[in-house]
Amino acid sequence: MSDITRDKPFWDMADSFIQLANTHLDQEKPSRVSASALFAAARFNAFVIAAATESKAQLIAEKESAIAYFMNQYETMLRENLDEHMARYDQQDVN
Repeated sequence: MSDITRDKPFWDMADSFIQLANTHLDQEKPSRVSASALFAAARFNAFVIAAATESKAQLIAEKESAIAYFMNQYETMLRENLDEHMARYDQQDVN
C-alpha cells in the first residue's frame, strides 16, 4: 500500500465514502450500514471485473482469480485498519 499511502485523491475518495456511510448512522444500526457498504463494494467490483473483460468466456475464466484478488485486498485492508484501532484503542471511544 505504499503507493496508496501517498495518493491524496485515493484517501479523499475513501473519506467521502466513509462520510456518506456515517450519514446513515442517524437512521440505521452500524451493522446495517456496514452490510450495505459491503454489498455496494461487491456490486461495484463485479462491474469493474466484468468491464475489464472482452467476453463472457474471459469473465468466466478470470472469475475465481478476480474474487481471490479482491478478497485478499479486503482482508489486508481490514487487518491494517483493525491494527490501527488496536494501537489507539485506549485513547479513543470506539463505541
